[in-house]
Amino acid sequence: MTSICCAAAYAQGGAESVWPTTQWQTATPEQQGMDSAALANLLDFGKTNSLDSLLIVRHGRIVLDAYYAPYAADIPHRINSATKAVTGTLAAIAQKDGLLDSFDHPVLDFFGDHNIANLDDRKKAITIQNLLDMTSGIDWREPLGGRPDSMIEMGRQADWVKFVLDRPMAHAPGEVFNYDSGSTQLLSAIITRLTGMSAQDYAKARLFGPLGIAVSNWWQDPQGISTGGYGLALLPRDMAKIGYLYLRDGQWEDKTLLSPAWIGKVNHATVNMNLSFAPDLRYSNLFWALPDKQVFMAVGYHCQVIMVLPRLDIVAVTTARNFCPFGTLADTISGAVKSETALPPDPAGATLLANKLAEITTEQATEVGVTSELASAVSGRTYKFPANALGVKSLSLSLTDPNPRYDLEMYARDPTRQSFRFSGPIGLDGLYRKSEPAAFRTFATKGKWLNGSTLEIERQAVGMDELQKWTLSFDGDRLRLTGKNRDGRDVSIDGDSGG
Repeated sequence: MTSICCAAAYAQGGAESVWPTTQWQTATPEQQGMDSAALANLLDFGKTNSLDSLLIVRHGRIVLDAYYAPYAADIPHRINSATKAVTGTLAAIAQKDGLLDSFDHPVLDFFGDHNIANLDDRKKAITIQNLLDMTSGIDWREPLGGRPDSMIEMGRQADWVKFVLDRPMAHAPGEVFNYDSGSTQLLSAIITRLTGMSAQDYAKARLFGPLGIAVSNWWQDPQGISTGGYGLALLPRDMAKIGYLYLRDGQWEDKTLLSPAWIGKVNHATVNMNLSFAPDLRYSNLFWALPDKQVFMAVGYHCQVIMVLPRLDIVAVTTARNFCPFGTLADTISGAVKSETALPPDPAGATLLANKLAEITTEQATEVGVTSELASAVSGRTYKFPANALGVKSLSLSLTDPNPRYDLEMYARDPTRQSFRFSGPIGLDGLYRKSEPAAFRTFATKGKWLNGSTLEIERQAVGMDELQKWTLSFDGDRLRLTGKNRDGRDVSIDGDSGG
């Protein structure tokens, strides 16, 4: 393989003129020095690891743009904790804009109107840089790979910022890395105090707008503060724009959006994440890094990733419904790079890649199941459930119509709020059927009879890494529904149709 230059050196050769503000340019892998057959194998990796999408940009042009059915390119995907990197980017823009004097500014200076509990010298010493590096020292339980108890507790509060500020201290600031979505909620609140806008609105003005990102959804807390640690949804092609901004050293067209110092710190992350299962991982400015592979990335739960490979002049984006190995992904992408300049056309590799793309884009029917005489008996009945760990309040099915459907009512997590209703089609032929978008969600649902009295339903919120798999066992007027709760535990609940 020929020597690989860095992104900055490539940009000096003219790539800086390739800006995807309006739309991305595309190229064949070989035109950008990559191997089509190797990328076809990468699509198999995506299928094995439950990816929803896989996108690769080299030298400013898309060489692979793959969407695994039933997900599609026009559906925003929730990026989970990759939101943190966007929040950090907004803090960097605020500092460059002169709204923030220094990342060493004490955090509590921004919350003088709060009567803060557990106040001590350690808490007074927390800086914005500590929030950016997850080294605040705040007592917080959100282990990577474990149950995020503190994050769940924060979500139950009427005032999230107060909850975080009032936490006791476990360490001195800067002493220990501890993964913490509370810190990014403080950061989002600080952005609002600096700019007079929510992080979402500031992003639209100073980040999404310049990059040409028009489609986004972003959750907010009860005070209207954008959730700093999660809850942002973007299209994969727009996720890649954020990575491309970093690949081009904070430059976008004729504007410098991020300072070189900020980019340099991300690109040379030094904070040890102290992960026994991944000892090489480092952290900086809300980005993860694999220094030995010269890779940094925004990372969200279930493999929502914006990966930047500066040495290879590559941005890669994945969205998914399960975990995937970052190191393997980076190595596989790197292995597909064969040259810094164009390769000869490879008709056989191109055909293989095209066939793989067609295969993943077209949903493959699963087993249809048996025919049940109960289908007509249970259709039209409404089964009601008392409060339960699955959150199901009522369920009605229409299984014998030409277009089978369901009507579902879910309890709100907050008992003071109204329940949520969802309706949509069910595929009984082994294929998902998509609902109309509701509350920023599109649901894809299919079902099959396991035997004469048991129906299995799969329902996924497309683009939200959520899959509900329920087993419905019918017995006269009663229905036992079994599935996994939010903690992944099996739960069975009993409902009644009342005759």
